[in-house]
Amino acid sequence: MDSHVPVLLDEVLRGLAIRPDGTYVDATFGRGGHSRRILAALGPGGRLLAMDRDPEAVTAARELQVADSRFAVQQQRFGQLRRFLEVQGVERVDGILFDLGVSSPQFDSPARGFSFQHDGPLDMRMDPASSPDAATWLNAVEERELAQVLRRYGEEPAATRVARAIVRRRAERPILTTADLADVVLHAAGRPRGGRHPATRVFQAIRIFVNRELEDIEAGLAQALEALAAGGRLCVISFHSLEDRIVKRFMRDASRVDPRLAALPVVPAAAEPRLRLVGGAVHADEAEIARNPRARSAVLRVAERLA
Repeated sequence: MDSHVPVLLDEVLRGLAIRPDGTYVDATFGRGGHSRRILAALGPGGRLLAMDRDPEAVTAARELQVADSRFAVQQQRFGQLRRFLEVQGVERVDGILFDLGVSSPQFDSPARGFSFQHDGPLDMRMDPASSPDAATWLNAVEERELAQVLRRYGEEPAATRVARAIVRRRAERPILTTADLADVVLHAAGRPRGGRHPATRVFQAIRIFVNRELEDIEAGLAQALEALAAGGRLCVISFHSLEDRIVKRFMRDASRVDPRLAALPVVPAAAEPRLRLVGGAVHADEAEIARNPRARSAVLRVAERLA
């Protein structure tokens, strides 16, 4: 399987409803699968702005920037979308894409420490220049806070037991690699059930916490709403329930009259809906899942900015 295959590609292009002369944002460039297809749909007057917090992704995007004058990239987390657009000299855009979570190249690189499938340093940072990395945090955090993180961000049912096992193990020696952590979780939570490794939720929780992913999603969505022009489209791909819950709630709330003011005889303009939902949740079909198993958990939601 090509590790750079973008998920729900055709569905994203339909969702964005690309105008040839429009300005669009790919807020998570990754390796550019979505960006290249968006550029292919744009005319000479169109523009695509891309961002990514991972310097390796930005390095890959620089090659595209050199090759296509309609494209520009900057290293930035999508929670800083407003600042990104200010630097680019853009006030309003016609569409924004968020492809949330970890990219396949990040998962597939042992040196990045995102996956227990490969032994490597327990890093997990999307931006390696940020701090702390997962190992530093995991070897210092208090047991109670660790259990809370595992429960909140991983929905781990054995959070208390796993947290206690981690604290005991690190008292003997630091937990520094993905194999170290996976081994502790396996002994604490038991053997895999239903084909799912018991460390899956734990790795997810620590990764989300270290990268402040959910806070970033909330900030990015709010800023995207302000940046969209009337008729502009917001497309968001999520890969697990915590992400999708935030996206679904945000789009739902923005597509309704503010309930605090809905009973007034005249609803103020500021309380009117700001988004229109475009269809429901979109999932990959069986053919795409066969080509790209990562698409199995992908959920795309689309909304359009009202005037």
